[in-house]
Amino acid sequence: MINALYRLGAEVLYEDNAFVHVSGHASQEDLTLMFNLTRPRYFIPVHGEYRHLLAHARLAESVGIGPDRVFLIEDGMGVEVSKTTARLVGPFPAGRVLVDGKSIGDIGAVVLRDRQLLSEDGLVAVSLAVDREGAVVAGPEIASRGFVYVKENEPLLEELKKAVLAALAERDPEAPSDREQVGATVRSTVRHFVNQRFRRKPVVLPIILEV
Repeated sequence: MINALYRLGAEVLYEDNAFVHVSGHASQEDLTLMFNLTRPRYFIPVHGEYRHLLAHARLAESVGIGPDRVFLIEDGMGVEVSKTTARLVGPFPAGRVLVDGKSIGDIGAVVLRDRQLLSEDGLVAVSLAVDREGAVVAGPEIASRGFVYVKENEPLLEELKKAVLAALAERDPEAPSDREQVGATVRSTVRHFVNQRFRRKPVVLPIILEV
């Protein structure tokens, strides 16, 4: 019966010496015929967007299936079926599962955001060495990927180095001088410099060595 009804929506028509293949999905009339032939006690519309599911549910109600026996379910909802009844249960945890190489489901929003930023604006890495008081003893050295080509933009990078050194020199002597604080200063300085010049926001990676 089901195969016969499927063929109603997928038959090949012959007209004016040409074959026309119509949609493989049943029409509203075909679905109504299915309801009238099977007379289900409960009904769950499946396949298609939400608007399609809603239209299918309304069609079921129009042929006499009670609205309390038509389950319009979404992701995370479940249906418990016994020999005599069916009912909605849940909700259950549900959502997208991202596969990344051998990792399944453990790619977080922060990682995805960083990847998007890298693809759009690139990366600027700033490495320098500081002593225990936070004074710069070596560097900064700047590397760039996907932002500017280093060999063709040496004057720009020299300006950026000077801006980083000036920002570190202007820090409050009473402020903490650990690597995290120095890195935060470097990151904010580079972001401000690049945003003013290029209206871009690359990922900034400070690499601070304490000697």
